[in-house]
Amino acid sequence: MGVAAVVLRAARAEDAATIAEIWYTGWGDAHRGNVPDALIVARTRESFDTRAVQYIPNTTVATVGDAIAGFVTVIDDEVNQVYVAADHRGAGIAPILLAAAESRVRDNGHRRAWLAVVPGNARARAFYANNGWSDEGPFTLVAHGPAGTIDVPCHRYVKQVG
Repeated sequence: MGVAAVVLRAARAEDAATIAEIWYTGWGDAHRGNVPDALIVARTRESFDTRAVQYIPNTTVATVGDAIAGFVTVIDDEVNQVYVAADHRGAGIAPILLAAAESRVRDNGHRRAWLAVVPGNARARAFYANNGWSDEGPFTLVAHGPAGTIDVPCHRYVKQVG
């Protein structure tokens, strides 16, 4: 499977369950052991189902054949989520999704994009650095859970897009 087989399109309502599954699996791989325990408890499978539906208008999916191989969600100037399905990792899909996100931020009227990465997610940090993103340093991301907010130590990565 090569990069040429990847097709991007706007997410549709019927994609939400697949997006949630990719997100839940990928989030667990990247975040377990790297975020406060309270966030792990708050990020139930059902929470991903709910948020996937809410984010559909801001989400682009990458398809390979008939399968959704990954997705990216952009909110305003933030690249909020970038995930590739486990069986498609390493196939060149993530850079395609990231480039689409950068274009969407630019189309939203911004010259600079940003995203948050937890310090322990070395794979993501290297990926963003290899794709021209700069680490502006640590900050606290305020995540929302069912019992209130959760402070999550992160690094803010930025890139000029316009």
